[in-house]
Amino acid sequence: MLTVFGIKSCDTCRKARKFLAENDIDFRFHDVRDDGLDIQMLERWSARIGWEKMLNRQSLTWRKIPEVDRNGMTKDRALALIIENPTLVKRPVLESDTFIAVGFSEKRFSEFWKKSH
Repeated sequence: MLTVFGIKSCDTCRKARKFLAENDIDFRFHDVRDDGLDIQMLERWSARIGWEKMLNRQSLTWRKIPEVDRNGMTKDRALALIIENPTLVKRPVLESDTFIAVGFSEKRFSEFWKKSH
């Protein structure tokens, strides 16, 4: 089953959920703030797509982190920061058994979905 990881109030997450519903694609929604994230999940994503793609460097949360902590970011530090601040995950993350996508674009997601089904 497809899982959408995001935040209820995020516009991009809303667009993704609307697209999935309109295309009769079954999914479950996991709110990263309410439901949290765990290190096993982040390690799995990182192994599949790389930790750099997961880290939302455009977020307000990222800008609040002191520059000294942002410089020289490593995978371990990034994952620890994401666990502490789930809003640092680029949203939404769409995960199924066959693919993972970060961010949402109807065109890209349609291509992923067609290939996997």
